[in-house]
Amino acid sequence: MDKDFIRSLARYLDFSCVQAQNTQAEIDDMVLAAKQYGPAAVFALPCYTSYLARQIREIPSVKLGGVVGFPSGAQSTTGKRLEAEELLALGCRELDMVMAIGKLKDGDISYVERDIYAVVEEAQGVPVKVIVEAGYLSATELELACKTAVCAGAQFVKTGTGWSGIPSTVEMVRRMKAAVGDQAKVKAAGGIRTLETILQMHEAGCERFGISAASAIRILKEAERALKEC
Repeated sequence: MDKDFIRSLARYLDFSCVQAQNTQAEIDDMVLAAKQYGPAAVFALPCYTSYLARQIREIPSVKLGGVVGFPSGAQSTTGKRLEAEELLALGCRELDMVMAIGKLKDGDISYVERDIYAVVEEAQGVPVKVIVEAGYLSATELELACKTAVCAGAQFVKTGTGWSGIPSTVEMVRRMKAAVGDQAKVKAAGGIRTLETILQMHEAGCERFGISAASAIRILKEAERALKEC
Protein backbone atom coordinates (compact mmCIF):
# COMPACT_ATOMS: atom_id res chain seq x y z
CA MET A 1 0.00 0.00 0.00
CA ASP A 2 1.34 3.41 -1.03
CA LYS A 3 0.96 5.30 2.26
CA ASP A 4 2.31 8.58 0.89
CA PHE A 5 -0.21 8.53 -1.95
CA ILE A 6 -3.08 7.76 0.42
CA ARG A 7 -2.04 10.58 2.78
CA SER A 8 -2.12 13.07 -0.09
CA LEU A 9 -5.10 11.49 -1.87
CA ALA A 10 -7.31 14.59 -1.77
CA ARG A 11 -4.83 16.48 -3.96
CA TYR A 12 -5.35 13.87 -6.69
CA LEU A 13 -9.12 14.35 -6.69
CA ASP A 14 -11.41 16.65 -8.64
CA PHE A 15 -14.73 17.03 -6.81
CA SER A 16 -17.60 17.30 -9.27
CA CYS A 17 -21.27 18.22 -9.49
CA VAL A 18 -21.73 17.74 -13.23
CA GLN A 19 -24.84 15.57 -13.49
CA ALA A 20 -27.97 17.11 -15.00
CA GLN A 21 -29.89 16.75 -11.74
CA ASN A 22 -27.26 18.35 -9.50
CA THR A 23 -28.60 21.35 -7.59
CA GLN A 24 -27.17 24.45 -5.94
CA ALA A 25 -27.59 22.76 -2.57
CA GLU A 26 -25.35 19.92 -3.74
CA ILE A 27 -22.78 22.43 -4.93
CA ASP A 28 -22.85 24.01 -1.47
CA ASP A 29 -22.17 20.57 0.03
CA MET A 30 -19.28 20.11 -2.40
CA VAL A 31 -17.79 23.45 -1.36
CA LEU A 32 -17.97 22.47 2.32
CA ALA A 33 -16.20 19.22 1.50
CA ALA A 34 -13.57 21.12 -0.49
CA LYS A 35 -12.90 23.37 2.51
CA GLN A 36 -12.43 20.30 4.68
CA TYR A 37 -10.35 18.10 2.39
CA GLY A 38 -8.66 20.40 -0.16
CA PRO A 39 -9.05 18.61 -3.51
CA ALA A 40 -7.15 19.64 -6.63
CA ALA A 41 -10.21 21.26 -8.22
CA VAL A 42 -13.99 21.54 -8.13
CA PHE A 43 -16.32 21.36 -11.12
CA ALA A 44 -19.95 22.24 -11.81
CA LEU A 45 -22.00 22.54 -14.98
CA PRO A 46 -21.62 25.90 -16.77
CA CYS A 47 -24.88 27.37 -15.47
CA TYR A 48 -23.46 27.05 -11.94
CA THR A 49 -19.81 27.91 -12.61
CA SER A 50 -20.12 31.60 -11.71
CA TYR A 51 -21.84 30.63 -8.44
CA LEU A 52 -19.15 28.06 -7.66
CA ALA A 53 -16.44 30.63 -8.41
CA ARG A 54 -17.86 32.93 -5.73
CA GLN A 55 -18.14 30.13 -3.19
CA ILE A 56 -14.53 28.97 -3.43
CA ARG A 57 -12.83 32.36 -3.24
CA GLU A 58 -11.88 31.56 0.34
CA ILE A 59 -10.11 28.34 -0.75
CA PRO A 60 -7.24 29.57 -2.95
CA SER A 61 -5.53 26.16 -2.96
CA VAL A 62 -8.51 24.62 -4.78
CA LYS A 63 -8.80 25.36 -8.49
CA LEU A 64 -12.05 26.24 -10.22
CA GLY A 65 -12.67 23.86 -13.10
CA GLY A 66 -15.02 24.15 -16.05
CA VAL A 67 -16.51 21.69 -18.54
CA VAL A 68 -16.52 22.38 -22.28
CA GLY A 69 -18.70 20.61 -24.84
CA PHE A 70 -20.21 18.60 -22.01
CA PRO A 71 -21.41 15.89 -22.07
CA SER A 72 -21.69 14.94 -25.77
CA GLY A 73 -18.70 16.66 -27.36
CA ALA A 74 -20.88 17.30 -30.40
CA GLN A 75 -20.99 21.09 -30.17
CA SER A 76 -19.34 23.07 -32.95
CA THR A 77 -15.72 24.07 -32.53
CA THR A 78 -16.80 27.71 -32.42
CA GLY A 79 -19.26 26.88 -29.66
CA LYS A 80 -16.61 25.07 -27.64
CA ARG A 81 -14.18 27.94 -28.04
CA LEU A 82 -16.76 30.48 -26.90
CA GLU A 83 -17.68 28.30 -23.94
CA ALA A 84 -14.01 28.04 -22.97
CA GLU A 85 -13.65 31.81 -23.27
CA GLU A 86 -16.60 32.36 -20.93
CA LEU A 87 -15.35 29.83 -18.37
CA LEU A 88 -11.86 31.28 -18.36
CA ALA A 89 -13.32 34.75 -17.79
CA LEU A 90 -15.11 33.35 -14.73
CA GLY A 91 -11.77 32.24 -13.32
CA CYS A 92 -11.51 28.59 -14.37
CA ARG A 93 -7.97 27.30 -14.02
CA GLU A 94 -8.62 23.88 -15.56
CA LEU A 95 -10.89 22.89 -18.45
CA ASP A 96 -12.28 19.41 -19.09
CA MET A 97 -13.50 19.25 -22.70
CA VAL A 98 -15.29 16.43 -24.49
CA MET A 99 -13.78 15.20 -27.73
CA ALA A 100 -15.96 15.04 -30.85
CA ILE A 101 -16.47 11.29 -30.45
CA GLY A 102 -18.51 10.76 -33.61
CA LYS A 103 -15.92 12.57 -35.72
CA LEU A 104 -13.22 10.30 -34.30
CA LYS A 105 -15.28 7.25 -35.25
CA ASP A 106 -15.79 8.75 -38.72
CA GLY A 107 -12.03 8.82 -39.10
CA ASP A 108 -12.03 12.61 -39.40
CA ILE A 109 -8.95 13.00 -37.24
CA SER A 110 -8.03 16.41 -38.61
CA TYR A 111 -11.39 17.75 -37.38
CA VAL A 112 -10.88 16.20 -33.95
CA GLU A 113 -7.40 17.67 -33.63
CA ARG A 114 -8.50 21.14 -34.75
CA ASP A 115 -11.45 21.01 -32.35
CA ILE A 116 -9.19 20.27 -29.40
CA TYR A 117 -6.52 22.73 -30.47
CA ALA A 118 -9.09 25.54 -30.62
CA VAL A 119 -9.81 25.08 -26.91
CA VAL A 120 -6.14 24.60 -26.02
CA GLU A 121 -5.29 27.81 -27.86
CA GLU A 122 -8.10 29.70 -26.11
CA ALA A 123 -6.91 28.37 -22.75
CA GLN A 124 -3.48 30.00 -23.15
CA GLY A 125 -1.68 27.63 -20.82
CA VAL A 126 -4.59 26.68 -18.57
CA PRO A 127 -4.54 22.87 -18.45
CA VAL A 128 -6.99 21.18 -20.81
CA LYS A 129 -8.15 17.63 -20.12
CA VAL A 130 -9.68 15.87 -23.11
CA ILE A 131 -12.50 13.45 -22.35
CA VAL A 132 -12.43 10.57 -24.84
CA GLU A 133 -15.37 8.47 -23.51
CA ALA A 134 -13.24 5.33 -23.51
CA GLY A 135 -16.25 3.09 -23.00
CA TYR A 136 -17.53 3.96 -26.47
CA LEU A 137 -14.22 3.22 -28.21
CA SER A 138 -12.41 0.16 -29.49
CA ALA A 139 -8.83 -0.36 -28.36
CA THR A 140 -7.57 1.08 -31.64
CA GLU A 141 -9.90 4.09 -31.40
CA LEU A 142 -8.89 4.72 -27.79
CA GLU A 143 -5.20 4.80 -28.68
CA LEU A 144 -5.90 7.13 -31.61
CA ALA A 145 -8.06 9.41 -29.45
CA CYS A 146 -5.33 9.75 -26.84
CA LYS A 147 -2.57 10.40 -29.35
CA THR A 148 -4.70 12.96 -31.18
CA ALA A 149 -5.37 14.80 -27.92
CA VAL A 150 -1.65 14.94 -27.19
CA CYS A 151 -0.88 16.22 -30.69
CA ALA A 152 -3.43 18.99 -30.15
CA GLY A 153 -1.74 20.10 -26.93
CA ALA A 154 -3.86 18.51 -24.20
CA GLN A 155 -2.22 18.10 -20.80
CA PHE A 156 -4.52 15.24 -19.77
CA VAL A 157 -6.63 12.55 -21.38
CA LYS A 158 -9.70 11.58 -19.39
CA THR A 159 -11.67 8.34 -19.47
CA GLY A 160 -15.23 9.69 -19.47
CA THR A 161 -17.87 12.19 -18.45
CA GLY A 162 -19.69 9.92 -16.03
CA TRP A 163 -22.82 10.26 -18.18
CA SER A 164 -22.40 7.19 -20.39
CA GLY A 165 -23.28 4.62 -17.74
CA ILE A 166 -20.06 2.76 -18.60
CA PRO A 167 -17.74 2.78 -15.58
CA SER A 168 -14.08 3.59 -16.00
CA THR A 169 -11.76 0.62 -15.57
CA VAL A 170 -8.14 -0.04 -14.70
CA GLU A 171 -7.63 -1.46 -18.20
CA MET A 172 -8.84 1.81 -19.76
CA VAL A 173 -6.31 3.71 -17.68
CA ARG A 174 -3.55 1.28 -18.60
CA ARG A 175 -4.25 1.59 -22.33
CA MET A 176 -4.51 5.38 -22.18
CA LYS A 177 -1.25 5.74 -20.26
CA ALA A 178 0.48 3.46 -22.76
CA ALA A 179 -0.81 5.68 -25.58
CA VAL A 180 0.33 9.01 -24.12
CA GLY A 181 3.45 7.94 -22.24
CA ASP A 182 5.09 10.93 -20.58
CA GLN A 183 3.50 13.41 -23.00
CA ALA A 184 0.29 13.76 -20.98
CA LYS A 185 -1.36 12.64 -17.78
CA VAL A 186 -4.42 10.43 -17.33
CA LYS A 187 -7.57 11.32 -15.43
CA ALA A 188 -10.25 8.76 -14.64
CA ALA A 189 -13.89 9.62 -14.00
CA GLY A 190 -17.12 7.68 -13.95
CA GLY A 191 -18.03 4.82 -11.63
CA ILE A 192 -15.11 5.22 -9.22
CA ARG A 193 -16.51 4.22 -5.85
CA THR A 194 -13.74 2.67 -3.74
CA LEU A 195 -10.24 3.35 -2.50
CA GLU A 196 -9.11 0.02 -3.96
CA THR A 197 -10.17 1.12 -7.44
CA ILE A 198 -8.23 4.37 -7.07
CA LEU A 199 -5.12 2.53 -5.85
CA GLN A 200 -5.25 0.14 -8.81
CA MET A 201 -5.77 2.98 -11.28
CA HIS A 202 -2.95 5.00 -9.75
CA GLU A 203 -0.63 2.02 -10.11
CA ALA A 204 -1.71 1.79 -13.77
CA GLY A 205 -0.68 5.41 -14.34
CA CYS A 206 -3.66 7.58 -13.39
CA GLU A 207 -2.76 10.91 -11.78
CA ARG A 208 -6.17 12.54 -11.30
CA PHE A 209 -9.63 11.25 -10.40
CA GLY A 210 -12.96 12.94 -11.04
CA ILE A 211 -15.48 11.93 -8.40
CA SER A 212 -18.74 13.27 -7.06
CA ALA A 213 -18.30 15.02 -3.74
CA ALA A 214 -20.38 12.42 -1.91
CA SER A 215 -18.30 9.53 -3.26
CA ALA A 216 -15.08 11.44 -2.62
CA ILE A 217 -15.95 11.95 1.04
CA ARG A 218 -16.64 8.23 1.47
CA ILE A 219 -13.36 7.31 -0.22
CA LEU A 220 -11.34 9.83 1.80
CA LYS A 221 -12.82 8.47 5.03
CA GLU A 222 -11.95 4.97 3.80
CA ALA A 223 -8.39 6.21 3.24
CA GLU A 224 -8.22 7.60 6.78
CA ARG A 225 -9.29 4.23 8.18
CA ALA A 226 -6.76 2.40 6.01
CA LEU A 227 -3.92 4.57 7.32
CA LYS A 228 -4.96 3.97 10.93
CA GLU A 229 -4.94 0.22 10.34
CA CYS A 230 -1.43 0.21 8.83
